[in-house]
Amino acid sequence: MDLTAIAQWVRDTPGLFLAAPPIESDSPFAELAAFPISWSASVRPNQRLGLLYQSVCSDLFKSNPAYALTAEEVQIIDNGKTRGAIDFILDNQHTSQQEHWEVAIKFYLLHQGYWFGPNAKDRLDIKLQHMLKHQLPLSAHPIVLQQYPHWQVTSRHLLMQGRLYINPFTDAPIPQDCLGYALNQTQIQGHWCYQAQFHQIREPLYLLERYQWMTGRTATNLRYEPAALERAVHCQSESGIFWFIVPDSWPQ
Repeated sequence: MDLTAIAQWVRDTPGLFLAAPPIESDSPFAELAAFPISWSASVRPNQRLGLLYQSVCSDLFKSNPAYALTAEEVQIIDNGKTRGAIDFILDNQHTSQQEHWEVAIKFYLLHQGYWFGPNAKDRLDIKLQHMLKHQLPLSAHPIVLQQYPHWQVTSRHLLMQGRLYINPFTDAPIPQDCLGYALNQTQIQGHWCYQAQFHQIREPLYLLERYQWMTGRTATNLRYEPAALERAVHCQSESGIFWFIVPDSWPQ
């Protein structure tokens, strides 16, 4: 796993939205010219993609002189019930203000006007609503103010990176926004299709490891051969296009 390539992707890739705060359109790591030489032990190639992404963001925040990391992955428990977890509390060294950051990496496929996750249990509008209405306000929750009185959060930030996929074999309008927030059209760059449409793809595809979903394949990736699908598979074509192939029953 090439962590430096992943870090470069996180640094250089814009967000899924072109929107005003609290949604961030660009990575907060854009000014970083170098990356951590020694990555934290929490960064592992076999972990879930969201955890891998958050671990890389953590190390990038730590190596960014613009920020000082105060806390990360803080579980908020109220009367024995977990309310959620705060990704990062950071001190901005330029403004002397404290910031709450939530980060997420997501891959969504356009179907009938909605952006679904490959497993169809996730959807962009639902995720965005959850992040804006639940996750970001956590740092102002009364239990947080009580348990962490030394925190003085003055701004909240949401970074959602990833890729959006359309089906080139289906004529469907591409949304310009989600919940009224403008989508970054440059991130609508992937393709998807049903297994029954696979024969219409005119170039070889290569299976991606989970950690390659961001950066893409290498010369060692195996060629994808059509087979009965139980769940979506993520590939990259010989020309570099990212593809999801989904079962014909998707998204049910």
